[in-house]
Amino acid sequence: MTPATSLFTPVEADLRLLADNLKQLVGNRHPILFAAAEHLFGAGGKRIRPAIVLLISRATMLEQDITSRHRRLAEITEMIHTASLVHDDVVDESDVRRGVPTVHSLFGNRIAILAGDFLFAQSSWYLANLDNLEVVKLLSEVIMDLATGEIQQGLNRFDAGISIETYIEKSYYKTASLIANSSKAAGLLSEVSRETVEHLYSYGRHFGIAFQIVDDILDFTSTTDTLGKPVGSDLKSGNLTAPVLFALAEKPSLEVLIEREFAQEGDLEQALALIQDSQGIQQARELAAHHAKLAIEHLAVLPFSESHQALINIAEYTLSRLY
Repeated sequence: MTPATSLFTPVEADLRLLADNLKQLVGNRHPILFAAAEHLFGAGGKRIRPAIVLLISRATMLEQDITSRHRRLAEITEMIHTASLVHDDVVDESDVRRGVPTVHSLFGNRIAILAGDFLFAQSSWYLANLDNLEVVKLLSEVIMDLATGEIQQGLNRFDAGISIETYIEKSYYKTASLIANSSKAAGLLSEVSRETVEHLYSYGRHFGIAFQIVDDILDFTSTTDTLGKPVGSDLKSGNLTAPVLFALAEKPSLEVLIEREFAQEGDLEQALALIQDSQGIQQARELAAHHAKLAIEHLAVLPFSESHQALINIAEYTLSRLY
């Protein structure tokens, strides 16, 4: 087991069931869409989002087994996440994701867009069948947030003037909204108190922000093999993340390179060197640690259990990816 999946021990059997169900949920009425979905769900990935939903479900249903609605919520969460990745890869023109070819590189842009749309539509249909209006509203908001985050990122390309607050807001829309709202939804299905539900939302929000910051740091500190995409690819595409924004305050010459969109030979390499030579990566690490700590604090409302401990461990593991 990899370090990430060994954290999911309390819900290991649940996740195996989820993997089988995901392919069935797509159905085989559309052979190309089914092939695309099978390719996507077979590509693995860390399954962190459904694991969190299942762990919260178990941590809030201590004396009883989790319900079929909890399981379906975890499946819907992974479907929404996967749909957003398919569309993101088209927008970013990425040929590889998690070390395997992206849907659009195998099937073309048209099929990839339709496959993403189909997964969003399927997840909405299964969502409506949970017969819980509040949960429907929460997850519908996520789909809007994903689009908002993607649009915001597109509008802010190569804009060296954006603030850390704007970056965190975009990180919420693109990553944390799904984790926060599905965590809250799991609590609602377990019928916990309103106060506990809000703490679960805050756990997901802060965890999601920390998770995104860590991903953004790894774009500078990891290797192409580990990332499954070229190092510095976010910067090259004009997506300015926490390490860059912190470095900009310290290295004014970085702004010139960004503003001219790395048009001259050696610009990107020079920008990467400036970021490495600044406190930007360290300050981003501190910001991620701050959000991970806040996430863990919000779990204090839950009674202690193996699943509760796993939720703490996941937040700590996210930071350990940096070292």
